[in-house]
Amino acid sequence: MTPQESGAQSAGSAEARTPPPEPGAVEAAVRFWGKTAAITELELRKLRHDPTELVVRAVQPLLWLLVFGQVIAGVRGFPTGGIPYLDFMAPGILAQSVLFVAIFHGITIISERDLGILQKYLASPAPRAAIVLGKALSSAARSLVMVALIYAVSAVLGLSVNWHPAAMAAVAGIAALGATLFSSLSLIIACLVKTRERMMGMGQLLTMPLFFASNAVYPISIMPPWLQAVSQFNPLTYEVDALRALMLAGGSSEYGIGLDFAVLLGGTAVLVIIGGRLCPNIVR
Repeated sequence: MTPQESGAQSAGSAEARTPPPEPGAVEAAVRFWGKTAAITELELRKLRHDPTELVVRAVQPLLWLLVFGQVIAGVRGFPTGGIPYLDFMAPGILAQSVLFVAIFHGITIISERDLGILQKYLASPAPRAAIVLGKALSSAARSLVMVALIYAVSAVLGLSVNWHPAAMAAVAGIAALGATLFSSLSLIIACLVKTRERMMGMGQLLTMPLFFASNAVYPISIMPPWLQAVSQFNPLTYEVDALRALMLAGGSSEYGIGLDFAVLLGGTAVLVIIGGRLCPNIVR
């Protein structure tokens, strides 16, 4: 072999060993969201084939509005700022419905681990955070069914709802963001507890404190001081506040819709990052 050929071969080998250049920020973001969308689409196929979960979950908000709400509305014991109690309660029940759908979503990742599906996700080049976010966004899509249900019940009950398309779209967006946040939390818990039984127990343990330590069915002002302080750290409080301002005709926000949105978005981002780091633990 001539020196020239040897040098060319060495150069070719060095070139072959050179790693490909890192993608730019825009290209990396496009790839991330592409893989996230692919995972979301796979999750939504399951819902299309078996919508039983949503049918079952729809019963609970109906009972709250048609039974509990009608009873408490007659008592007139809550200071709702001049808003009829059923109107005041409807956004809170929407947030509750979204919470109950999302908080048990972690069971799916445990089932997928048992079937070997999750291992295939983790072996793929998809970022771990994209896996968590993709699954959480499928829960956000489920929440839109609850939005449609609550609007339909509100129309039947004659509640003072803001029917402007922009307001309805904003309500759907806030509900979807809340579902993404609580679904990400559920996936984190699933990665820690690793069994369906523990996940069911943790979900049931969390739903009631989150619900009752918020402004979903009564104003924060009637809570004891310690519970008022707790409610300020409850993301459901900010979700309900935004929903109440956007959903009701003449509704207003106590904290400001900008702050509500920032809390939900920031909380979601943090939980997705944590979930991405913990995701591999569930298969160990």
